[in-house]
Amino acid sequence: MIRDGALIGYTRLFALNRDGSDLKMLTARHNDRSLGVAQNGGRIIDWMADGKPGSVLATRVFVPERTTGSHVASAAEGFGVERLDTTTLRRTTVIPPRINAAEYISDGRGVIRIMGTHARMSDTSTGDTISYFYSKGADRDWQPLSKVVSTPTGESGFDPYAVDSTLNVAYGFEATAGRAALYRVALDGTLKRELVISRPDVDIDTLLRIGRQKRVVGVSYVTERRETEFFDPELRNLRKSLLKALPGQPLITFIDASADEKKLLLFAGSDNDPGTYHLFDKATRKLVPILPARQQLAGKTLATVNPVRFAAADGTMIPGYLTLPPGGKGKGLPAIVMPHGGPGARDEWGFDWLSQYFAARGFAVLQPNFRGSTGYGAEWFQKNGFQSWRTAIGDVNDAGKWLVSQGIADPGKLAIVGWSYGGYAALQSAVIDPALYKAIVAIAPVTDLDLLREEYKRFTNYAQVSKFIGQGPHVAAGSPARHADRIKAPVLLFHGDFDRNVGVAESRTMANRLRDAGGKVEYVEFKGLDHAIDDDVARPQMLEKADGFLRGALGL
Repeated sequence: MIRDGALIGYTRLFALNRDGSDLKMLTARHNDRSLGVAQNGGRIIDWMADGKPGSVLATRVFVPERTTGSHVASAAEGFGVERLDTTTLRRTTVIPPRINAAEYISDGRGVIRIMGTHARMSDTSTGDTISYFYSKGADRDWQPLSKVVSTPTGESGFDPYAVDSTLNVAYGFEATAGRAALYRVALDGTLKRELVISRPDVDIDTLLRIGRQKRVVGVSYVTERRETEFFDPELRNLRKSLLKALPGQPLITFIDASADEKKLLLFAGSDNDPGTYHLFDKATRKLVPILPARQQLAGKTLATVNPVRFAAADGTMIPGYLTLPPGGKGKGLPAIVMPHGGPGARDEWGFDWLSQYFAARGFAVLQPNFRGSTGYGAEWFQKNGFQSWRTAIGDVNDAGKWLVSQGIADPGKLAIVGWSYGGYAALQSAVIDPALYKAIVAIAPVTDLDLLREEYKRFTNYAQVSKFIGQGPHVAAGSPARHADRIKAPVLLFHGDFDRNVGVAESRTMANRLRDAGGKVEYVEFKGLDHAIDDDVARPQMLEKADGFLRGALGL
């Protein structure tokens, strides 16, 4: 929805039968007495609210009402929790709304044990600290648990993610020795802390949970590939058996389980296999494939993805992933450097549809996890990819130079392709080294850091976004739209005009600045699409257009 010129996102909860019938909205409806509209339609946080089928705990944004005639106004306002019957739609308040509440965590058995509250800077702006409180049981006598402070360089403090009612602990992440680790904290009043698992090389980034109660069963993290460590011995042994039963599909993930956990839904895939969903029956030990993730690619020969490391200009070894066209020698190829989005993100080993597309078209593709990426700790993240853009973009350009030095890339046929922050990196890389890349494709890119800041001015997280971007000379120097005259390679831009992550004005501005500077630029704008351009017509058009553009620019 567009309000006062700004794109506003809304979510709503729905329930339907498994055959697709009887669609019902679960989110509380507003009426003509409502003094506002809830953007957040709520989230189910407990599937076992009272042990009855269809009864759940869901968050709700309460909107106050005005008195009209015989209708008495409701003053309830803020974020609370309701018990909701998904069949009858009967709802009862479990946790009354609080104006500063931000999060609730259940124990998976119908009891809210943790509440997070925002520090508010004003009525329209939240602060950078969330204070967490816990309850010893259903009494909701909230006691302090932790404070999580968000800064441009990351978070500090114990960030709770789940409650184990059997052990009476909260699981959460906190940095140790500069890298995220998993801790558990007792909720019995002692707040006894225990380090569960940490790594000296990478962050522990994912808590594994399963079943209707969202039981904590392990963690995962990424070295060269994603690794899994199960606390649950049965799942640990089952994964080992599945690795043998599904050779060539080492990426095994347990997606969900039946209420009694006797049947498991799992996914198995690899770098050159988009993967398949399976159903495993513990009683019969039968594994049945249900659905391939990408049926259209069945039987196609896809490229393998190899972890690599290359030296940056200062000698730092930068990790990345190299995808080569299947069946070739891997030398003298047209090549693409493909920096990831974020910047608070990273690439990892596995199937990637974008890099696989270009590999199938004959390109070598290198995806660098430049400094500013997440997953490698605070020192690697630096001040984030915007404030430390010189380091991040330097690493991206060194990725291209490495491809040439290794003989993988033909220096006259080297391009860069990126999405979101990756699109920003693609454009800014050409500002820093105009001669390196011979063609640039930027999808939904940030092009001016002050323009990005301005996009968030009407939202409650404006202060956090502004701090993340920072102030100082790096803003102007790190905005490619202000240096369009330095970009010599032809540029292709894509953007959806309903993009709420990076406004469409970023690409419009870049295209105009390039034209004013006499540069070669093509701009494609997709009507009614957002940041992901997730559309079965638009995406193929985008891929075909990008491939044709690169072939023309590189002389292929």
